[in-house]
Amino acid sequence: MTSPASTAPHPGSQKMPQWDLGELPDVPVFTSKNWFAMIGPGLMMAGSAIGGGEWLVGPLVTARYGGGLLWLATLSILAQVVYNMEICRYTLYSGEPIFTGKFRTLPGPMFWLCVYVLLDFGSVFPYLAASAATPLATLFLGYIPVKEAPKELTQIFGQPFTDISLLNWLGYSIFLLAMVPLIFGGKVYNSLKAIMTFKIIAVLGFLLVLAAFFSKPDTWSEIGSGFFKFGNVPVIRGEDANGDGKLSPGEDWDSDGHLDVVERKFDPAIDGPPENWPDLNGDGKPDKFEDIDGDGIRDGDNLDNIFLSLLRGSGFPLINLSMIGLLCSMVAISGQGGLSNTPVSNYTRDQGWGMGSHVGAIPSVVGGHHLTLSHVGMVFEVTEESLPRWRKWYRHVLRDQMLVWMPACFVGLALPSMLSVQFLRRGVEADNWTAAGMTAGGVGNAVGEAWGTTWGPIFSMLTLFCGFLVLAPTMASTADGVVRRWVDVFWTSSARLRALDTRFIAKLYFMVLCGYAVFGLIVLMFVPPGNLILISGNIYNFALGFSCWHTLYLNMVLLPPALRPGWFVRISLFFAGVFFWVIASVTLLDKIGFFG
Repeated sequence: MTSPASTAPHPGSQKMPQWDLGELPDVPVFTSKNWFAMIGPGLMMAGSAIGGGEWLVGPLVTARYGGGLLWLATLSILAQVVYNMEICRYTLYSGEPIFTGKFRTLPGPMFWLCVYVLLDFGSVFPYLAASAATPLATLFLGYIPVKEAPKELTQIFGQPFTDISLLNWLGYSIFLLAMVPLIFGGKVYNSLKAIMTFKIIAVLGFLLVLAAFFSKPDTWSEIGSGFFKFGNVPVIRGEDANGDGKLSPGEDWDSDGHLDVVERKFDPAIDGPPENWPDLNGDGKPDKFEDIDGDGIRDGDNLDNIFLSLLRGSGFPLINLSMIGLLCSMVAISGQGGLSNTPVSNYTRDQGWGMGSHVGAIPSVVGGHHLTLSHVGMVFEVTEESLPRWRKWYRHVLRDQMLVWMPACFVGLALPSMLSVQFLRRGVEADNWTAAGMTAGGVGNAVGEAWGTTWGPIFSMLTLFCGFLVLAPTMASTADGVVRRWVDVFWTSSARLRALDTRFIAKLYFMVLCGYAVFGLIVLMFVPPGNLILISGNIYNFALGFSCWHTLYLNMVLLPPALRPGWFVRISLFFAGVFFWVIASVTLLDKIGFFG
């Protein structure tokens, strides 16, 4: 019990308000009636995790290299599990989201405001809405719109309305519609949880049907084992590993039945401008590479393992540096990425877990008038009575992460990648939606052959629509994550806002959401979607790496000694930050041309 004479601690920056003091409640018990309510932020974040990286970037890598490079996603997801647990640790103790806790650390809120405005910049770009517009436009048009060659559809007020115009307007519409669930439903968290539940069931259910009926056991094995092939790296080399001039067992890396050699790419620095490159295949267009075997796919991509190469005395393998950017993008968006993980602590509070049960939640502006949110967090005294309850709460969150969020991340990446391995020939180089469109076509052909020509086009369209379901709902959770991060922190750090009634939080959230909507529309109108995902992905890794270190510092300073992480977690979180910063630095060097 809390002693009447006790006062709440006030560590860190004295510019932030002092915590209130309360009692840690007991952990709820699972029953047959409340099992769904007991599934918390892990389900919400799992729906968000199955997003652009899993549907677009991951399959691009597996279409070209199979499952051999998925181990990078494994490291990213495991690192994020540790990070998610640590930001929830702070929320279970204080009832505040981690972002508010960061502003409590020295040197103070104004310093961290400047730092996190820069680090959170990648999250405000609505690249998911732009990406989600492509499958819808493809369903309407029957082909993927290409910006370099827009096709006129009709005339509006005497001006041409092209397929790219349709693509842009669909992007605007998806972005604005993603804001709707954040306005209605009572508690914003509950609305998003319902949407993400539907998304997980629909998307994973459809992909499991395809994987079960149309994927070979070898494909399942390749993708599953790829998550554990640590040390694999992309290289450029021919398939004749033993030098005997014949296709020996194990040398047919791309399974095309030919002993492939490295087919040279034409280089503007050597071969002049692209329009001067030769037309070797006779299609009237300059070729991008020497297609020696005439199959339309450049041969030479392969994999090697760093550890095996060193053991056999071959030295460190020469990595194909042209793949660095794509691999780093996959790492960046596997799981959540960037500061988009931080809402797991907000949702832990809104779920009412730990001390969040004393604080309240962010209500929607429509239907949430009965809900309030305290301006400051509430902590508990660490006693012989409260410490066992604390450990139960920590295990409660750990179960949510390990049994819901983490498996959803792996399955959400594995199933789309499985489709690309099954229906695209290894070695295919394509942009995001060209690969997705080719996969949808491959699905349609396979279903048509097995179940009849009527079902083929239907499943092809369903595959594209599945891409829309992957991306569009995640836009809603991303918008909510950005808005609530900053609303929560100012709700506590601003003396002017602390003077307002606790029910005003719904109006404040709505006003910031409207500002975000206006900004997002402007960005969609003037920034190419391809640039959005590149900008966001690189900032994501820097932001997440720094946030790992800041969270470690925060938990070691603001939490009582008995609640601080142990040495294994401290070391893991530190190296998680190192991992994401190395990935981000390599990506940046690649973008500025350091690797040639």
